[in-house]
Amino acid sequence: MQQELIAALVVSVVAFFVVYAITPFLIRELGKRKLAVPDVNRVGGAMVPRPGGPAIIAAILISEAVLFLVFPSDMRNLKIIALMITTFLAFVVGFIDDRRVLGGWFKPLALAASAIPLVLIGIYDTTSVYDPNLTFPIFGSVKIPALYIGIIILMIPITGNTINSIDVMNGIASGFMTIASFSLTIALLIMQNYDVALISLPLGFVSLAFYKYHKFPSRIFPGDSGALTLGAMYGVIAIIGHVEVVAAIALLPAVINSFLFLSSVKKIVEHRQIKNPTTHTEDHKIIATKEKDAPITLVRLLVAGRSLTEKEIGFTVFRLAIFSGILAIITAFLMGVRV
Repeated sequence: MQQELIAALVVSVVAFFVVYAITPFLIRELGKRKLAVPDVNRVGGAMVPRPGGPAIIAAILISEAVLFLVFPSDMRNLKIIALMITTFLAFVVGFIDDRRVLGGWFKPLALAASAIPLVLIGIYDTTSVYDPNLTFPIFGSVKIPALYIGIIILMIPITGNTINSIDVMNGIASGFMTIASFSLTIALLIMQNYDVALISLPLGFVSLAFYKYHKFPSRIFPGDSGALTLGAMYGVIAIIGHVEVVAAIALLPAVINSFLFLSSVKKIVEHRQIKNPTTHTEDHKIIATKEKDAPITLVRLLVAGRSLTEKEIGFTVFRLAIFSGILAIITAFLMGVRV
């Protein structure tokens, strides 16, 4: 147990400080290369460097490599390899999309392909990577070994695009992922899945460190490469930790946002190609647009009856994330009692 605590401390520190150290350098380099986008919600429309994905993936890969090399364990080695490969492929998908705006179907299909290494490693070793059964609170496990492979291939695009879709304002994606990932880590500890809880720690600390630079007023945007990396890693943790239901509950506000968006647009489309669902008041607060063909999103619902500042919207989303995280932890208790 002492070695596990030391490992937790080391990977957490590495994950946090790699982002903390690399991001300022990345901000300067992106600025020099004029890789920046306008912050449409800020007075004056400041240009913000993007993407921050390289700092995020570097911290994840380095911290997980430290865990793999310095604190080896037969129970988690293959899980770390599967996580690193799938997460890196998701980063590549996002980075391509950051540089070139591709069709709406590109990201879901490419993210589905990035899940294939996870499936193959699981087939190679069916006992140590993931359990091909779904576990529900109170009701227990549902045995669906063949169908579960399809669930894996679907889950990575879902979690990746879900986080990407909520990355609409300063700090929301990184702040939301900080709350959701730490909630998931606590749930894993409750369910005594200590190895995967240890693997999941870098996600929370990477998100927390990046939030320092992403919070209002943002100094850098994560871009698709950053958001897809965070979302894909979250999905992999849910699979290898066998906490798919708990993970979905912790992610509820973002899931609802994606559902509202898809149900209103009625097709898969690149988010940069749609109308903005919000507009600005004279005092530069944010309020829902009156255009009927603008998509419905979580943010649009939050400002449907009143105008809010970008900071207020962010904190409202975080409160929803905390509530969902508490529900996820309660669910983990119920599943632990069942087990």
